[in-house]
This record gives sequence, C-alpha cells and structure tokens, in this order.
Amino acid sequence: MRKVDRKFPVWFALLGSGVAGVLVAVQSQSNAALSGEIGDGYLASSISFCSGMLVMLTLLLFSARSRQSLRRVHAQVRAGVLPVWTLTGGACGAFFVLGQGLAAPATGLALFTVGIVGGQVLGGLLIDRIGIGPGGVVMPSLQRIIGMVLAVGAVAISVLTDPGSFDAVGRQAWLILIPIAAGIAVAWQSAVNGRLRIAADSATTATTVNFAVGSAVLLIAAIVSVSLHGWPQHWPGSPAYYIGGFVGTLFIGLAAIFVRTVGVLLLSMSNVAGQLLAAIVFESALPLAGGSTPGLLGGVAVALCAVTIAALPRRTAR
Repeated sequence: MRKVDRKFPVWFALLGSGVAGVLVAVQSQSNAALSGEIGDGYLASSISFCSGMLVMLTLLLFSARSRQSLRRVHAQVRAGVLPVWTLTGGACGAFFVLGQGLAAPATGLALFTVGIVGGQVLGGLLIDRIGIGPGGVVMPSLQRIIGMVLAVGAVAISVLTDPGSFDAVGRQAWLILIPIAAGIAVAWQSAVNGRLRIAADSATTATTVNFAVGSAVLLIAAIVSVSLHGWPQHWPGSPAYYIGGFVGTLFIGLAAIFVRTVGVLLLSMSNVAGQLLAAIVFESALPLAGGSTPGLLGGVAVALCAVTIAALPRRTAR
C-alpha cells in the first residue's frame, strides 16, 4: 500500500481545498444564473466549460513546459503506461457543470450544495478505499468514518430541519439525485486528475486535458439542445454570468494539486466546508430559491466538525 504524499502540510492542503470549495459555489451560482437567464442549461454549461478551455489553451500557448508535459501524457497513454480512464475527469466535470445549469436554478444553491456534499463524501471514502487516487489505497480510519457520518448528517440537517426545503424536495424529489451523482463525479474527477497531474508533472496540463474532454461532451449536448429548442432570445450583459469557466480552471487546478497530499475523502470534505459557507453567503445575498435557513446554518456547523474530525491524524499501533 502506497503512502499519501506529504508534499504540502495537511493543514495547508485542507485550507487550499476549502478555498476550492468556495470557488465551486461561485461557479454554481454563475452557471445557474446564466442557465436561468437564457433558458437552456445545456448551452449554459457548454459556454462555461468552453470558456475555461480557452483560458487553459492560452496558458498552454505561453508555457513550453506545459506543452512538453502534454506530449509526455500522450506518449504514456499510447504506450499503455497511463490508463485511458484517468482522462475521464473532464467528463465527470461536464456532468457536474451540467447539474449546476439544470438542477441548481430549481433547488436553490443551498439545497444543490448539500446534495453535492453527500455525493462527495460517499464517493471520496469509496475511491480512497479502492485506491483510485494518486495516494493509493487509503483505509477508512475511525476518524474518517465518523467524519463521513457527520457530513451525511449535515446534509440531512440542512434539508429536513427546514419545512420549505423539505417541501421543495418532496415536489421535485428526483432533482436532488442530480447533485448527489454530481458530487460522486467530482470525487472521481479529483482522483483521476491527481493521477494525471503526477504523470504530466504539471497541474496546467492536467487541467487542460480535463477541460478538453469536458468541452467535447458539453458541445455535443449543446448542439442537440439548440437544434431542438432554438437559440436563446435573451442574453444577460453582466460579465458575472460568464465567469464559471474561469473559476472552474482554478478549482480543478487546486484539486489536482492537493489531492495527492490529503486523499480524495479529505479533499472532498474540506471542499464541503468551503461550498456550504459560500452557499450561505450567496443564498443570503443572491438567492436562487428559498434563501438561507436555520437548517442550513446547522448543517454547515456539523460539516465543519466533520472536516475537523476526519483531518485528525490516525493513531498507529506500536
């Protein structure tokens, strides 16, 4: 069993991952708002991902080292050294961004975020146990199991303690499945992008590959959607509606850097804290649906406890 690389201090990696979680909430707010304005979640998701792709291509253009590492990844895939499934992070990211455009406008950012939370922590624990991430097999310690239970409890508290949120779930129960599945996809994305970053020795290259795959998937979905429903008649003028792609490049880059230090589960749980804290701010200031609730505040407190407990070093036998 390989040990998790401690290139960064754990506290620093958790802090950086928390910041990445805040960026996820920013991206969700932007993409959901754009989807609501133009009335096409597929097209909004495609715009977000393709704009991120343009950012990464620009960085790649001015970085000879990144271009060299991209060629290295291509050679490793052709030789069979790097499995093809490590390139699927972009498809998972595409599904996550699509969920932002389709589900978040209806559920609100808070409810969408707690669904993401449940998927991330469950997916992170399973992926670490199987050993898909760059740190290899990470056994579920008692602290991590307790942290996972608390994180799932945070989801329940956030949703069930507020009658308005519960009614929203009851009316559109299937919608909550989208962010849960998207959260699992994010955990997978973090794991395979971490492996890809190691193979490329470049977070820029790993992020570029991620956006290239995701952009291809979403472009196909957007073309089908526009051909069926037509081109949107109204486009918002504020740049805030179009920053989702740029924010996504930062999030994916940070995740690829820090997953090697803390593993997929802890990365997911620190992301949880950042997402929930930012969701409270957005639902209070720019609500997509029901706004901030006492249940959400309680859920955030429990989620923060979950991250703290799961981050405690495991006790080793003599």
